[in-house]
Amino acid sequence: MHVLIIGAAGMLGRKLAHALAGAVRLGGQRVTRLTLADVVPPPLPGGITATAEAVDLRRAGVAAALVATRPDVIFHLAAVVSAQAEAEFETGYAVNLDATRALMDAIRAQPDYCPRLVFTSSIAVFGTPFPARIPDAFPTRPKSSYGTQKAMVELLLDDLTRRGHVDAISLRLPTICIRPDAPNRAASGFFSNILREPLMGKPAVLPVRDSLRHWFASPRAAVRFLMEGAVIEGAALGHDRALTLPGLSATVAEAIEALRRVAGQKAVDLIHHAPDPAIAAIVETWPQDFEAARARALGFTAEASFDEIIAAHIEDEMGGRLP
Repeated sequence: MHVLIIGAAGMLGRKLAHALAGAVRLGGQRVTRLTLADVVPPPLPGGITATAEAVDLRRAGVAAALVATRPDVIFHLAAVVSAQAEAEFETGYAVNLDATRALMDAIRAQPDYCPRLVFTSSIAVFGTPFPARIPDAFPTRPKSSYGTQKAMVELLLDDLTRRGHVDAISLRLPTICIRPDAPNRAASGFFSNILREPLMGKPAVLPVRDSLRHWFASPRAAVRFLMEGAVIEGAALGHDRALTLPGLSATVAEAIEALRRVAGQKAVDLIHHAPDPAIAAIVETWPQDFEAARARALGFTAEASFDEIIAAHIEDEMGGRLP
């Protein structure tokens, strides 16, 4: 099996490549080759035949060259993140929508070719007003450019799957926390920052009220979601190829309390509250809790507490212990 990861230099892309190299098999099939693509050369995992490509899907011919090798599974993780997509309108649409359309056109141009395509969508496809707990049938009415771009791609993939060009699944990821990398331009970045930095003995800024509730899963769970999404039978998904994934509904205060239980008051004291109206205006429109009934019935699972999320970060990123 040949697997292509687009966006492989990002946090999830790197972790996914490492997991695929270690697992060797995906849904019972042996992974024999990885192609890792991003705007910068992604790092190569050991133990498997892999190549790294520095590419920009916005450039003519790039998408066609990537799919010319006819990978069996394509993970499409590349995106301009939420706050950047809101601040840079043209860039957001060029990367999140136009580049994806170029990829789909390249796939359609290949004769007798229908790869499984796993697309990382987002819970930002939903917009207010919300019920207390959002059901799977809740309509997608995003209140951000990022969410709009993700929702448009979901519809595109549903249509192309119906027409037999791809066998797609769109995974609406929860906010991934705790991200191990340095902060990026995602509006949600502070959710990780207020835990990651204090765990390392560093200060962090909280830009929103601590009563804000949100929907979370760990990077470990996200990689599992991606790998499971690559092998789930299309018949089990039906015509609606977008899945809202399980997660943990928790407030910022509950996350901080979990930090206190794990690392003590000294870690919590490193968090400084400095309200940022621009960040608050974005995240206040995001959903807080989901049923995720379809995904749960298909076997997807996530953490049940922030203690588990913090424990996964300490184990995976900190050698299993605090400094």
